[in-house]
Amino acid sequence: MSDALEEYRRKRNFSVTAEPAGSRVRQKKSKGSPAQGLKFVIQKHAARRLHYDFRLELEGTLKSWAVPKGPSLDPKSRRLAVQVEDHPLEYGLFEGNIAEGGYGAGDMIVWDQGIWIPADKDPVAAFRKGKLKFELEGAKLSGSWNLVRTGMSGSKQQWFLIKSKDDAARSESDYDITKALPDSVLSGQPLPSGSQSPSKKKPARGRQTNEQPATRARNVSRGSGGTQGTKTGLDGAREAPIPELQKPQLATLADSVPSGDGWRYEIKFDGYRILTRIDQGEVRLFTRNGHDWTGRMPRQTEALSGLPLESAWLDGEIVVPDDKGLPDFQALQNAFNTGASSGILYYLFDLTYLNGMDLRQVPLEQRRSALGQIIDQSDSDLLRFSAEFEETGEAMLNSACELQMEGLIAKRIGSRYTARRSKDWLKLKCSNRQEFVVVGYTEPKNSRSHFGALLLGLHDEPGGNLRYAGKVGTGFNATTLKSVFARIKPLEVGKPAVADPPTGADARGAHWLEPSLLAEVAFAQMTREGVVRHAVFHGLREDKTVRDIVREKPKPTPAPRARKAKDVAPSNQADANGNGVKISHPERIIDPASGTTKQQLADYYETVSPWVLSVLKDRPVAIVRAPEGINGELFFQKHGDKLNIPAMKFLDKHFSGQPAMVVNNAKALVGAVQMNTIEFHAWNATSHDLEHPDCFVLDLDPDPSLPWQRMIEATQLTLTVLEELGLTAFLKTSGGKGIHIVVPLSLQDSWDSVKTFSRAIVRHMAKLLPDRFTAVSGPRNRVGRIFIDYLRNSNGATTIAAYSARARPGMAVSVPIGRDELEKLTGADAWTVHNLPERLDSLKQNPWQGYASVEQVITDEMRSRLGLN
Repeated sequence: MSDALEEYRRKRNFSVTAEPAGSRVRQKKSKGSPAQGLKFVIQKHAARRLHYDFRLELEGTLKSWAVPKGPSLDPKSRRLAVQVEDHPLEYGLFEGNIAEGGYGAGDMIVWDQGIWIPADKDPVAAFRKGKLKFELEGAKLSGSWNLVRTGMSGSKQQWFLIKSKDDAARSESDYDITKALPDSVLSGQPLPSGSQSPSKKKPARGRQTNEQPATRARNVSRGSGGTQGTKTGLDGAREAPIPELQKPQLATLADSVPSGDGWRYEIKFDGYRILTRIDQGEVRLFTRNGHDWTGRMPRQTEALSGLPLESAWLDGEIVVPDDKGLPDFQALQNAFNTGASSGILYYLFDLTYLNGMDLRQVPLEQRRSALGQIIDQSDSDLLRFSAEFEETGEAMLNSACELQMEGLIAKRIGSRYTARRSKDWLKLKCSNRQEFVVVGYTEPKNSRSHFGALLLGLHDEPGGNLRYAGKVGTGFNATTLKSVFARIKPLEVGKPAVADPPTGADARGAHWLEPSLLAEVAFAQMTREGVVRHAVFHGLREDKTVRDIVREKPKPTPAPRARKAKDVAPSNQADANGNGVKISHPERIIDPASGTTKQQLADYYETVSPWVLSVLKDRPVAIVRAPEGINGELFFQKHGDKLNIPAMKFLDKHFSGQPAMVVNNAKALVGAVQMNTIEFHAWNATSHDLEHPDCFVLDLDPDPSLPWQRMIEATQLTLTVLEELGLTAFLKTSGGKGIHIVVPLSLQDSWDSVKTFSRAIVRHMAKLLPDRFTAVSGPRNRVGRIFIDYLRNSNGATTIAAYSARARPGMAVSVPIGRDELEKLTGADAWTVHNLPERLDSLKQNPWQGYASVEQVITDEMRSRLGLN
């Protein structure tokens, strides 16, 4: 039989395009139901003309139509759909650029995806007859749709894509979904700038001849990590398309210099943070908030364009030195105000992307080494490498303060680049200094011109109430008085923006302002009421967001961590963690997708040990071991008495046939990692009373084809049923595809009673919404639906523990979340062993706050409502 993808392959040269070739497909009807729902995808494609590629999985391929105007929710609008060649199923995850000269050249994003449900029992026959009716369940499109073949002549078969009249239909005059929701459902990004104007196209991203395809495409799938370090020789580097935008890693203000030798120190520059994107000769400069400042620094842009780079993201700080060579913030601001940017120096300190390779998982010292070699090749005096110092932190900070510099940045050796505030980078300041919101000004006195002082404010939390924080009247000269007044005068309003306006001298003659400007201010101290004393103005800032400005409070310096794998010379020399456990072969990569090493996993568990031990304490556990890494054979073990894990506790074997493991301290936790453990699975009971479960778990396990929005809706529906029964529940991600709903219980019901009750809930929901839920396990029973797994509530059964890593590509983690976080969640694998510590550091309260105080039992009334009595 002929290959259904023959025409698709004939049109493409796979040595220069990143589009998937696909496996050979026999065009025959498969017997039985598919193991998962039939996929659909709509790709927004800026080829010669912007259009939408509508694709339905059928007979082992994606049947494809080009829809010039895109789908419409209006049943009166018949959208022309020109049938094109079948595409491979893998094409449904393709995003990126098809190079000039190739078939369909242009940029493409996945505009929508999900599953489709044929109305006909034989969709193949309906397709051949030219009349398909079906339901869509996607991130954007839903409801009933029709594809109808027309009799119009042409080189290709022409169809109409028509929305049926139902609850999802909307008038086109009221709502155009392609305009309202233009971006990718995979990356959240729009089509690259300029894609919709082919005559003005930028050069295609990536090399045009001999590059590896993955450097020019986003073939996106959760858990895929790309090839590690194949082009750079850097540990953890992986092939990836260059990001359109890059968020910076931010430093945490620390109260003291960190101890140990695991840190390097750089000067804290008194300037503006600037990130640079270089792609095929195009240079763009961005502030930390993503504002494009390329046009404001033409000479620096020119210097950067001379670097020997095909593509890169660079991170650094721009400054203007004073006559002593020290950074002068006001001089920097004056340079922009007067258009004299030619004297601005750009100190570069990090490299997060290089020539088709994402370097954010590469150790700090390797990233900086690569950056230093690049800067060495520049002949411009405007580009500088931010040097690091290996002297002790105390000596470095003393020197910086004696030179009247702002302070230091301490960076942890071996750390990865994290696009958020991190304790791997610390701010060590010589004096109190931060940004304030300008909320008003006072009248000048005596010979002073323009204004007397600026009135300041701070938010009590990001986006919270703005409160009065004092005033600053020194640090100005004639030039800055004039320039600042020109900025604040147009912002005058009738009443103060602060919730607690000042009284007395500070309020007399006050002019109030719209809170849209920021001032950098140094001060001697801040009173208990939050008012600055002896403040000195250093300049206005434009690179930070007003709503985020709060009082900076130093945090305790983090305790020393074990050295990372790259700091260990021979691989057979064991490294010791803070709890005394030695990790053998610490450099061994256990997950090629993320480049995670055995040592990094041990570091993760040691860092989060207070969190995970609060869950595991006195609870029997099973473990998943991966002696050869996650791509090798995995071992699920309930009994580990022969593993010799240090500090591991064991329960009497009569509870489970063999001695059951209990992890009650960090030494046992990290000791299990030394024995190649990745996952920890816990019972629903503790050793205090193993006959009575203290919770039950509903594991929402979806058909992998379902869009994530369906998981959110299913979780909300399940929570509603539990609330109607009178039960309080808590949420956590599975670290895979699903959500776990955990219901705490008082110690009253038996295992059989709890399992019977949880099964009744699942059956009730499957009966109530049979198109959404199934109470029967197995892939074929959950096609297009979500199986709610209640089987984890049996005596001796286990569930992945909160804060446990998963033995899956990417090293995601099962993470407790608050209910208010559910709708914002982008997937059950959103957090990994590399970014979860930052989340935990930033939490203002435990997402499961109040869990331990919940006292609830399964009542007769609850059972009766589910038909159990």
